[in-house]
Amino acid sequence: MEDLFIKGEKGTFFIPNVHFSASTGICEVNGESYLENTFAFYQPLIDWVKEYTTAVQKPLTLNFGLTYFNTASSRSILDLLIVVKEYQENGGDVTVNWSVQSWDEDMQQEIEDFAMDADLTINILQNG
Repeated sequence: MEDLFIKGEKGTFFIPNVHFSASTGICEVNGESYLENTFAFYQPLIDWVKEYTTAVQKPLTLNFGLTYFNTASSRSILDLLIVVKEYQENGGDVTVNWSVQSWDEDMQQEIEDFAMDADLTINILQNG
């Protein structure tokens, strides 16, 4: 299984940095997510996690460091979290972390909403 790497971009639209490691099971999504075609961007991430949870079946750590995401990205992020939750329900070892600025109460609320909607524990790691 190959690693997944996407270099983030900032311009008219914002693409997050992505690094999913097949050897360590550590998956990172950082930056901002404001995309023209959110589904096309996030579907390969979802597919990668599905393949990992089926073929590799080792611990999976999902680390988010998104500082901003639009509504369309929000739905795709939730879809990704639901796939992770399904793995956990089937006995998979899962950890989800989200780094957030301590002053960003709106983002903290969004993370709590994701945790509730996906029925998944998300560790909120406060910075600064």
